Amino acid sequence: MAHRCYVRNVSDNELGMFLRIRREAVTPAEVGLPAGPRRRTPGLRRTEVATLAGISVEYVTRLEQGRDRRPSAQVLSTLADALRLTTSERIHLHRLTKAADGGFPCTGNATPARIVRPTVQALLDRLEPAPAVLLNRLSEILAYTAGYERLAGPIGLLDGTPPNLARYVFTDNRARTAYPDWDHIADEQVAALKQGPFQTNRHMATLADELTVSAGEAFARRVDTVPGLATSSGVIRLAHPEAGELRLAYETLDLPADDDQRLIVHLPADGATSAALDRLNSRRPDTLRVVSG
Repeated sequence: MAHRCYVRNVSDNELGMFLRIRREAVTPAEVGLPAGPRRRTPGLRRTEVATLAGISVEYVTRLEQGRDRRPSAQVLSTLADALRLTTSERIHLHRLTKAADGGFPCTGNATPARIVRPTVQALLDRLEPAPAVLLNRLSEILAYTAGYERLAGPIGLLDGTPPNLARYVFTDNRARTAYPDWDHIADEQVAALKQGPFQTNRHMATLADELTVSAGEAFARRVDTVPGLATSSGVIRLAHPEAGELRLAYETLDLPADDDQRLIVHLPADGATSAALDRLNSRRPDTLRVVSG
């Protein structure tokens, strides 16, 4: 994963939102606490997090409400332990506290990278016939394999100039048909956009304003509630007009910071999808190895 530094709009309580979401995701059983018969709060209570982290409940409340955005490294470590954060979540937590300092933004207002390096293009060529796509921080689609074109073309994803994954998901009605789990896909698109400078970068702010106007609450609500921590791997469902419903495992590979681009590679997640992709690619069966998921 490429570790980029960035600055967020300090009016956004990203740190507090992330802590609250993670607190609500941890069950009492995971940390050795009894659930109790009258529990109404999803996940852990603030008092329980405070006890586990060895800090006061008042301080946990201040962090979640955004009244304190610069906890010490020791507090971050104990909170990360209490909330059972993964390595990527710990890195994200650290970045959120750095963003509150209002320091120098690494990417600033630099124009999003739209040049595909020859070696990256060569890598895409080598990935054929796997569906693979290269995107920049604006979710603009810069390059893709023929295998990806066979997936994305029929659903209208490549119709834009340039095509843009986030814009398609939020503004093209075909996206809700193409993605049976549209809400999850929409969450992931917002999370991916928020991994970078987001609204402190004028190019990203322009896209965010556009999507707020064109998609309305569907986009704006997610900006306020979805933390900027996209899932780098998983399985998605795609309703393809020619191949039927597909289950695709994906892996996201971040290129170096100077590129500021990410490569997403898809593989069949089950035998039916593998056979469907073979038919699309006009290749013999079992050309693409199934990834269990």
